[in-house]
Amino acid sequence: MKQLKSLLIAAILFVGASQAVSAQAKVAHINVKELMDNMPDMKAANTQLEKLNQTYTTEYNTMVEEFKKKVQQYEKEATTVTDAVNETRSKELQDMQSRIQSYQQNASKELNEKQEAIYKPILEKAKAAIQKVAKAKGYQYVLDSTVGSGVLVADGPDLLADVKKELGFK
Repeated sequence: MKQLKSLLIAAILFVGASQAVSAQAKVAHINVKELMDNMPDMKAANTQLEKLNQTYTTEYNTMVEEFKKKVQQYEKEATTVTDAVNETRSKELQDMQSRIQSYQQNASKELNEKQEAIYKPILEKAKAAIQKVAKAKGYQYVLDSTVGSGVLVADGPDLLADVKKELGFK
């Protein structure tokens, strides 16, 4: 019975001590979006993505203009050609419209995939720098204080300046 009491007291002390240790955990925060926006790698990536987006937009606009010209031409000539020709032209316009929609969807998908591929190593680099700074300063937890990330109060230390310094930019 005495052993059971001793064991119970030891368990209570252990739980109390572990709660005291966890209550002293050091927490900091950083605005990851602001960090990413200021990274030189991110600026170069955004420029690359803008060029790719412009290429897709130009091609899409060319396809739409060609479609509009054909519609106008076919509308002008509709009364002077046979029903069979008008039917063939109508099918051709539907096919063109389908290709334009397909192109737009594929371009959007490819742009998103390219964005993920370009941003992933930049995000990993930022994460590694955040971890290094947090470890050096003794923080167990670093919260993302980006608007909408769920952090309601960010009164603790902000690691943004230190992480920027770790990454080598201001």
